[in-house]
Amino acid sequence: MFETLAYASNGATGGGNPLGGLIPLILIFGVFYFLLIRPQQKRQKEHLKMLDSLVAGDEIVTQGGIYGKITRVLDPATYEVEIAKGVVVKVTKTAIAGKATNTANKEEK
Repeated sequence: MFETLAYASNGATGGGNPLGGLIPLILIFGVFYFLLIRPQQKRQKEHLKMLDSLVAGDEIVTQGGIYGKITRVLDPATYEVEIAKGVVVKVTKTAIAGKATNTANKEEK
């Protein structure tokens, strides 16, 4: 009895469209692209544009949360940043999170 049920279930699938199983995968990829991948690429492009526009005198925030002011550009990937009076550190371009906002720096003064 169980053998006949097993044979019956194998042959009962029918001849549906073989591409029908790909449609949900394509839809899931589309959702991931527009909700996750595309916004991240846009954010990364804006960050790289901001990093390329840095010059001496800009106030920045590092990835570690340290505020400072760029005093000198040593090379395209390295900056000298003054984090306190008389305290100057070298910072790589990849360690910079962004430009400091004016409101955060007003609190220090």
